[in-house]
Amino acid sequence: MHQGSGILSTRQRRLAWLGFLLAALQAPVSAKLVADESWLFSLCVALMVATVIIADDAARRRPADATSD
Repeated sequence: MHQGSGILSTRQRRLAWLGFLLAALQAPVSAKLVADESWLFSLCVALMVATVIIADDAARRRPADATSD
C-alpha cells in the first residue's frame, strides 16, 4: 500500500513549520512588550499555518489509491 502525497512539497512543509514556530514564538513576546492586543494576530496566523500542516499530514497518511468522499 502506497501513501498519498500531501498538499505541500517538502520545501513548503519546512517553510510552513518555520512560519508556525516564528509566529507562535512572536505571540507571547509581543504580548509582553506591547500594551495592545495586536499579539492575537500572530496567534491567529500560527493557528492557520498549523491547520495547513495538519491537513498535509492527513493527506500524506491517506493511501494513494483512496478516493475522497
